[in-house]
Amino acid sequence: MLRKYSNYRSFADNIKLGALTAFSAGMVNVISVIVFFAFTSNVTGHYAILAQEIAKGNWYQGAVVLVWIFLFFAGNFTSNCLIIHNNTPTGRYVAHAIPVFLEMACLMFVGIYLQYFYSESLKETEFLVAAMLFAMGLQNGLTASISNGKVKTTHLTGLTTDLGIVFSMFTKKEFRNDKKLVEKAQLLLAIMFSYMAGGIISGLLYYKIENVTFLIIGMMLSVVLLYDYYKLQVTKFVQRRRLYNRRYALTDRKI
Repeated sequence: MLRKYSNYRSFADNIKLGALTAFSAGMVNVISVIVFFAFTSNVTGHYAILAQEIAKGNWYQGAVVLVWIFLFFAGNFTSNCLIIHNNTPTGRYVAHAIPVFLEMACLMFVGIYLQYFYSESLKETEFLVAAMLFAMGLQNGLTASISNGKVKTTHLTGLTTDLGIVFSMFTKKEFRNDKKLVEKAQLLLAIMFSYMAGGIISGLLYYKIENVTFLIIGMMLSVVLLYDYYKLQVTKFVQRRRLYNRRYALTDRKI
């Protein structure tokens, strides 16, 4: 899911990445609404709130929302910087894995803080929402960058627009069997249903185990890391085996 980049990625790579990360994004967004009454998987609504606070002359609240938007931007910026400055296969996996590690660290920090230190003050809430927005920026920047913009999992506004466009194309016979269009529809639907499933499960879990839900989200993200680490090790083993067999065959010929 993380090893390959841009046009080297297959449809299967994108659908696995999209489904798993959308599931975690849905979990994060719903739990943030339950705990903080704030959306953290996107900043569309925050731009409207920023404009409203400026119009009211609430400069402190406006500054807080502006910081939230900047941190979402900073997460995207950080992910893409790591990706574009690492071109080797192994280095690329490490660069792609770091944003996921950082995202996990942010979410685990929020979960631990909520469990042991949270006193429900406004400043604490503002800080924790900021950490979650940075985490979601990291995820969105990672998935969009490595998939060449095909996988965006933290918000569904653009995805719903794309679905409407794709399904309108299917009203014409010549597009109904278009492989690329069918795959795009499947990817978008997988992301949408995974996001919804993550949100529903997150809500159910939070009312039963509360802040431990953040641990479940971290485990979901660790699946993305471990899957690719396993695949990377298998690839290295196969390459070493082929090299060994080639050398053995050359030695056997000489004898």
